[in-house]
Amino acid sequence: MDRGGPSTLDVAPDGAAARDRTDPRVDDRRPAPANGRCSGRATTAAIELREDLRRHLPGVEPERRLSDWGRSERIEGLVDRTLADFLYHHWFRCEVEGIDKVPAGGGALLVANDSGALPPDAAMIAKAIREEHPHPRPLHIMVEHLFAGYPGFSMLLPKLGCVASHPANVQRLLYDEESLVLLFPEGRKGTRKLYRDRYRLRRFGRGEFASSARRADVPIVSVCVVGAEEAAPIFAHIGLLKRFTGRWSFPLTPAFPHLGPLGAAAYLPAKFRIRFLEPVRVDAGGDERAALQTVAEEVRTRIQATLFEMVGERDSVWL
Repeated sequence: MDRGGPSTLDVAPDGAAARDRTDPRVDDRRPAPANGRCSGRATTAAIELREDLRRHLPGVEPERRLSDWGRSERIEGLVDRTLADFLYHHWFRCEVEGIDKVPAGGGALLVANDSGALPPDAAMIAKAIREEHPHPRPLHIMVEHLFAGYPGFSMLLPKLGCVASHPANVQRLLYDEESLVLLFPEGRKGTRKLYRDRYRLRRFGRGEFASSARRADVPIVSVCVVGAEEAAPIFAHIGLLKRFTGRWSFPLTPAFPHLGPLGAAAYLPAKFRIRFLEPVRVDAGGDERAALQTVAEEVRTRIQATLFEMVGERDSVWL
């Protein structure tokens, strides 16, 4: 699945795109305050304006079953009780460690290794938080704009909690709505990994996710997933359709394309192991850009080392 860190190509819902250049909540040049105090170059006036705008956000309506992001409580519940429940408990037989590292309240940014073009890793992480966490919370999954070009699929993703990957959307979810957000910093490079490159992380961009966490003053929780790259192995990428459409290409997997569209979601029964690591906070000082890149590289190194450790500990891919 083509997911990753914040992109600059998508827009935030409900008119947020129009506020990108003027709303201090999403202005990259104005750091978010920490504990009510001015941080960086933000002025007192900017902080007061931010809080004033925050009071005008729509309140929570308990009777609503569709969120501002298009998330459908009814559809998500149906998928969770049927497909997600079967995959989590019976097909992938997920084992979860460190679920208590996910904060029970407030915003938090979850960062995970990408497992390919159409893997179920994000869905299993969300299911683990719903099933195993003492205080279950909904998880918003950041996805690339590429899926806007796939009919049907692009309509289903928002209803299941997926949000277009854009800095404004990440900021609003983390800071304004104090939500859990999952992203895959490898971005498009991670979705094109072949089976021979499994569990070898690509570069984590230029530290955009660390910048988002710092502006919103939220912790970063690293997530390591082992098993997804065997469940949905990619042997090659076929660009035949892309030559005619300019957009679409498809992966060659054990079940796709020779089994048709359903083959894209035909996963092998590999055992999933999901490990949540200790949260870290971004404290950028001095050369801010260099500090953020350092944090991003430290998070990447930590996830990579843990993945190698988890792969070395397992006796079988399937058991």
